[in-house]
Amino acid sequence: MQLIRVGKVKEVYDEGETLLFKFTDKISVFDKMIPSLIPHKGESLCRTSAYWFKMASESARVETHFLDMPAPDQMRVKKFFVPEGKGSPYEIEYVIPLEFIMRYYVAGSLFDRLKDGTLKPDDVGLNHMPKYGEELDDPFFEVTTKYEKYDRVLTKGEVIEIGGMTGNELNNIRETILKIDRRLNKQVLSRGLIHADGKKEFAFGASRQPVVIDTFGTADEDRFWDLEKYNNGEIVELSKESVRQYYRSIGYHEKLYAARKNGQKEPDIPPLPKDMVEKTSRLYMDMFERLTGQKW
Repeated sequence: MQLIRVGKVKEVYDEGETLLFKFTDKISVFDKMIPSLIPHKGESLCRTSAYWFKMASESARVETHFLDMPAPDQMRVKKFFVPEGKGSPYEIEYVIPLEFIMRYYVAGSLFDRLKDGTLKPDDVGLNHMPKYGEELDDPFFEVTTKYEKYDRVLTKGEVIEIGGMTGNELNNIRETILKIDRRLNKQVLSRGLIHADGKKEFAFGASRQPVVIDTFGTADEDRFWDLEKYNNGEIVELSKESVRQYYRSIGYHEKLYAARKNGQKEPDIPPLPKDMVEKTSRLYMDMFERLTGQKW
């Protein structure tokens, strides 16, 4: 078994025909690694994602790369070729070098872009400037880069070129996400949660069918809100977004993005205070239970 990649969240080992993911307790925001570890985070991500992979396979009848879970923080998956830079319509069974995002509510960077005019309300199917947390009339689908230094939202033409796919294949991925999310959204709603948005990654299988890979439906890739609080006019973040909000509150986010915009040296991200580490650790354990209906 050979270590082939150390990512922001997990270590990837090559086992020959398969890959082994080892989930760590590391945490990152704004493409910066925080110098703090969150106890039990890796196990929460692994167990939660395994639950959704099984749901996608058994209920949504969607192909996934999930094989088994040798340990609470380890996942064995099918191995796919990772293309250099771009995919190709002439290749099969490769990781699509893109990230696919489906948004159901106005939040995060979508709200920021609407606020600064990068996006117009009409672009997301609205005829008015929405408030933060407002539900969209229709899901808003967008695609970003995966292997660039910073995530970049792409045009449909760029998606087709970088992904090495056709327009029909892109539409198929979009419909696959909606098929999974219809089930995911319904399940979490019954457990008192709103699924505001989420990210998924795909590979192309042997017949160029989309295969869900990496992880999804966790407090890292997806944004969840407390349903009861939302209905009472309050948005309570139950995902990694709470950590992002902390760094916004202390002014770090503003300084970081000003430095990036001006081509200056990026400020080091400070560690999380002890109480935030404990709060975030409890959040990941609680979210495993709320998302899956299982006991920690």
